[in-house]
Amino acid sequence: MREILGRRRRLRFRRRRRPAHLDAALLCATEWDWPVLPGVGLEAAGGTSRGEAPGGGRGDRERGCACPDPECVVPGAHPFDPGLLAASTDERLVRWWWGNRPDAPVLLATGGRAPCAVSLPAVAAARALSVLDRREMRLGPVVATPTRWSLLVAPYTLEQLGELLYVKDCVPSSLRFHGEGGYLVLPPSDTGTGQVRWERAPLAGSASPWLPDVEAVVDALVEASTSAPDGGSRLRY
Repeated sequence: MREILGRRRRLRFRRRRRPAHLDAALLCATEWDWPVLPGVGLEAAGGTSRGEAPGGGRGDRERGCACPDPECVVPGAHPFDPGLLAASTDERLVRWWWGNRPDAPVLLATGGRAPCAVSLPAVAAARALSVLDRREMRLGPVVATPTRWSLLVAPYTLEQLGELLYVKDCVPSSLRFHGEGGYLVLPPSDTGTGQVRWERAPLAGSASPWLPDVEAVVDALVEASTSAPDGGSRLRY
């Protein structure tokens, strides 16, 4: 009897528990009104790599991208099927996507009404955030991967970005801009470069995360770069 009751408790616990990726996707789509879609993901664990025989080769050492491109430079962390234009805030569609692929990366379609982002290499980003904290610069959420960190900013258009960059004497070449028509992988996704996490998480319970203007963030990053004692190399990694 005790064994039967124990099994029932475990079954109830399994029914209550919901995959973390689905929770994250639903939070973005239904509470923050951020359009999301599932990323392509990684090859199945233990599976053979493209063209490799079982028991040898790269497939035993690491997991590559599940897309057909053997030279994919962003393994697991990009749209494939569905494509980026399918990004949605519809709860039923989000549940269907992650119900079929519970471990799929969560991708944010940037631009429009959704947040945009400015990203830079992880080491440079950690140093830059320290500089901005000392200057009491207010930042929004920050997404971190082992290779790059992304500072979320308020939506901007390509025209606005062009005007902003045109008036700058110089901009660190390491900066990347994720604007209209782009995408960003969100926590708790697992990609070919490692786990995605919040370096600065949105405030719990907030209706929608606060986002700074892109101009304020870029101005602060450029100033931090050009005023560095080594001439700005900290932001060029």
